[in-house]
Amino acid sequence: MNIQPTLENDFVRLVPLEEDDFEQLFSVASDPKIWEQHPNKDRYKKEVFQNFFQGAMESHGAFKIVEKNTGEIAGSTRFYDYNPEDHSIFIGYTFYATKFWGSKLNPQVKKLMLDYIFQFVDKVKFHVGKHNIRSQKAMEKLGAKKVDEVNVAYFGEPERLNVVFEITKENYLI
Repeated sequence: MNIQPTLENDFVRLVPLEEDDFEQLFSVASDPKIWEQHPNKDRYKKEVFQNFFQGAMESHGAFKIVEKNTGEIAGSTRFYDYNPEDHSIFIGYTFYATKFWGSKLNPQVKKLMLDYIFQFVDKVKFHVGKHNIRSQKAMEKLGAKKVDEVNVAYFGEPERLNVVFEITKENYLI
């Protein structure tokens, strides 16, 4: 199982994240509005985003999201925490430039990722900040169900309360 393939459809390309993508991705992430509901509200700051980007690189599952019509970098997402015993993996660390909020980009990205990864796992999970209502609603629109609340320490950051959402292969295929 390769958790960092290039994936694409008619609307979006997910391209493995590389070190030289930092400046381009930071230009998207530097908007404070993106992080307003996120547990780490300071990720718009370069030094804080640098830590986030380092975690993305070390995950070996991170992507830059490219809107195909314009070639514009729309944001980033990743696969992480594969659990072979549970046949599960997480999708997360996702963010988009505000101009893509409310567009069909997030569902297209998640569909690409889910269609691909369900070839290898039975469950996909998502960590969403307890107070990130926007992302929780997006999860519900995808058909994900709340299954838990846990404290999560994101790469190089303190623990924060998150809601865990889950989509099973069985329910996704329905």
